[in-house]
Amino acid sequence: MEQRLVELQQEALEGIKKATDLKELNDIRVSYLGKKGPITEVLKGMGKLSAEERPKMGALANEVRDVIAQAIEEKQSILEEEAVAKKLASETIDVTLPGRQVKTGNHHPLTRIIEEIEDLFIGMGYTIAEGPEVESDYYNFEALNLPKGHPARDMQDSFYITEELLLRTHTSPMQARTMEKQNGKGPVKIICPGKVYRRDNDDATHSHQFMQIEGLVVDENIQMSDLKGTLDVFAKKMFGEDREIRLRPSFFPFTEPSVEMDISCKICSGKGCNVCKGTGWIEVLGAGMVHPNVLEMAGYDSKKYTGFAFGIGSERIAMLKYGIDDIRHYYTNDVRFLKQFSIHE
Repeated sequence: MEQRLVELQQEALEGIKKATDLKELNDIRVSYLGKKGPITEVLKGMGKLSAEERPKMGALANEVRDVIAQAIEEKQSILEEEAVAKKLASETIDVTLPGRQVKTGNHHPLTRIIEEIEDLFIGMGYTIAEGPEVESDYYNFEALNLPKGHPARDMQDSFYITEELLLRTHTSPMQARTMEKQNGKGPVKIICPGKVYRRDNDDATHSHQFMQIEGLVVDENIQMSDLKGTLDVFAKKMFGEDREIRLRPSFFPFTEPSVEMDISCKICSGKGCNVCKGTGWIEVLGAGMVHPNVLEMAGYDSKKYTGFAFGIGSERIAMLKYGIDDIRHYYTNDVRFLKQFSIHE
């Protein structure tokens, strides 16, 4: 038995020495040190030995195991180092090769316009309010002085989900929600950017989905002159200090009086051209003084509080500012179009 253990040790050491990879070395480990290996088989015969010989054979068997295990561990370290060196040699990088250019993205023109408008109004003391795109009929219409059956609802052909739920047709519902939270107390000064939806045929100037930024100011002694001054600052910031504005009477159910704002044409400086259709003015947005009914439904005393509101179409502002001739360019993801708007401008 003693001779057999010595022979097994020699065989194992020779095999370990000849091993050329980790898999072969692991096979030797399992073969000699596993539960079904030859050393275990030898030990099964210890029952035939005398009481004096058993401890001696047990100690020898453990010694053989330790020698083989240590030899495997040392060989494993050598093989692992060789494997790493071989891998590094095969993955050598030629640092003299030219690098690959990393392409940077551009801000989408709508994103640029929205962020620019937000920065402008935040600087004027406004806060940003956001709300759900799936809105209730009450906040989208009724709270804005548009009760069921009101003919002005036809101005905004809507996507209804149920009789009481629809995709919002403007961001004005957030104005109603914000005023309602105030419980009729204190001032409100917010802008509400977001997507809106209307059933419309898509063409160069219309889309069933578009971006809108609405503004609302409610406080004591708010007047039409405050609205005009705010819109004048907006126009000069977005289109240049030489831009002039004019307000024309209009109609919106939630404002009274209501106005449309035009800016002087940049192309002809107000003299008249094909862009402004010979008028010298280009329509930009709608606005007006908040209707007393809207204030009352939100809990405000309309005899004490007044306010103004305005609605800005982000796509239209971007079209005027960047000379974009088709609203569909915003949503086709044409890289050639997007590359025109560098983030470094």
